[in-house]
Amino acid sequence: MNYHNITVDDMLNGDGLRTVLWVSGCDHHCRNCQNPQTWPVESGIPFDEKAKAELFEAIGRDYMNGVTFSGGDPLHCANRETVGQLIQEIRETMPEKTIWLYTGSLFEEIRHLPFIPMIDVIVDGPYIEALRDVQLHWKGSSNQRVINVKKTLEQGRVILWA
Repeated sequence: MNYHNITVDDMLNGDGLRTVLWVSGCDHHCRNCQNPQTWPVESGIPFDEKAKAELFEAIGRDYMNGVTFSGGDPLHCANRETVGQLIQEIRETMPEKTIWLYTGSLFEEIRHLPFIPMIDVIVDGPYIEALRDVQLHWKGSSNQRVINVKKTLEQGRVILWA
């Protein structure tokens, strides 16, 4: 897996103060995407042990609420295995931290992935420029959903994050 950046002390990509991992690879190619440079899977740099150590050090800070996976698309086929392993390790070693994930896929399409229950919030759906609304929290267009994963899985229907 390749990545473009690890952002620390982010307040725009999830609730609270977050560390964001911006991965490479996206097949959605949303019109006027804010990160088209992340579309090619070969863009960015390899996510190696040094990058992993940097990510975990940042997430582990006492004041950090959690981690957000974005990109690109963390659920692109080139990213799923590594992202899934990271999510599992974060959940096991830092259970108090929240995990958010942005994907252009719909929740119904990805709910079967084994690491989905370990995620707190998924922002799903492609960005649609015609539905752009700068007043929305944590999403770019009104078709996207900010999903409370635990409640959604418990109730068997999509429950939005309050």
